[in-house]
Amino acid sequence: MARILYLINLVVLFLGFNLHRALSWRNQSYMNDIADRCAPSPHPLSMCQSRAAAFGYPCEEYKVTTEDGYILSLKRIPHGPHDSNTSTEMRPPVLLFHGLMVDGATWVMSTPKQSLGFILADNGFDVWIANSRGTNSSRNHTSLSTKDPAYWEWSWDELASYDLPAVLQFAYDHTGEKIHYIGHSLGTLMILAAFSEHKLLDVVRSAVLLCPIAYLSRTKSKLLKLAAHIFLAETVHWLGFHEFNPVGPVAHEVLSQICGDPEINCYDLFSAVAGPDCCLNTSTFCAFLEHAPQSTSVRNLVHLSQLVRNGGVSRFDYGNAKNNMKHYNQPRPPPYNLSSIPNHVPIFLTHGGEDYLGDVPDTRHLLRTLVKKHNSDSIEVIYVPDYAHADFIMAYNAPELIYGPMVDFFKRH
Repeated sequence: MARILYLINLVVLFLGFNLHRALSWRNQSYMNDIADRCAPSPHPLSMCQSRAAAFGYPCEEYKVTTEDGYILSLKRIPHGPHDSNTSTEMRPPVLLFHGLMVDGATWVMSTPKQSLGFILADNGFDVWIANSRGTNSSRNHTSLSTKDPAYWEWSWDELASYDLPAVLQFAYDHTGEKIHYIGHSLGTLMILAAFSEHKLLDVVRSAVLLCPIAYLSRTKSKLLKLAAHIFLAETVHWLGFHEFNPVGPVAHEVLSQICGDPEINCYDLFSAVAGPDCCLNTSTFCAFLEHAPQSTSVRNLVHLSQLVRNGGVSRFDYGNAKNNMKHYNQPRPPPYNLSSIPNHVPIFLTHGGEDYLGDVPDTRHLLRTLVKKHNSDSIEVIYVPDYAHADFIMAYNAPELIYGPMVDFFKRH
């Protein structure tokens, strides 16, 4: 039992999920007391009720069932609150897909002038917001309970193969138009994987990649590298854990022990994993803490660890040739060939100089892979030196630096 707690200790440490304490800010003297001012607590209402309705935006909720039986919540903001014409016929549809251990509420965390979901609705778009399996609003299945280990036997392979096509096809069927896609972090890896296999090209009009993660071997996060190279996620899975709930009782108990160690600075864990964000404000982060962090599968963490160790982008490795043969008819998992992504797909990519996950060397590797075939007029890149991972979805200046140029990109494509 002591060994189990030790291993879980390390897992939670490397992920840094005591978010109300695990903050690193450049102006730390101002933000140190954020935990006292907005202690994390789950919001009792859905995104539509807690965020959209609060600012007068219409919000619809749909249930979408994936091919493998997961029932996902898909939100829709069809227009802005002040639009006289509420028809969606002339509104280009756009789908937003969140990153790891958060849900679709991340797109509406701030005010209407700062939240991408609201900005798009106010600029004439029909906004669809996805929520992947395992998140708070997407925990149902046609036959499995979240208490069943089988419910959690998935990684981002399944998100790319099942969740992403299900919500894109649903939005396409309802609008009759190809969809502009926006992904953040893990949401970018999913669309890149699908495109590399020439999937979803018939329903996607363009793709925005906000701090993409694909190649991860040169990540600046020492904690992430350490966890991957000592096989922490694999050990946790081997010990029988299938759901990773970052705010569960075991995690809380372990973190109380970790943060009592004078050599561990819990205020730096968040930035140690994702990088020091430059431009978040207190109110936005308080709203974030009401909706995050959320569960993912341990197997998903295993798969991401494999990317850090192996350097490429491949399907899930089942650990030995025999098991891989059973799933893939070959001894090693097949790679996603990102260089095969067609050049006719318009791509808008942003990345930041302080991002430890979508770090500069790995992102430039991705760019070289994509640019080989893309024409200069079909790919646009914005680099923000001061931005880290969360800035792209919550920074107070993102509307000027990122979202404005993004809207212009959509209007050109």
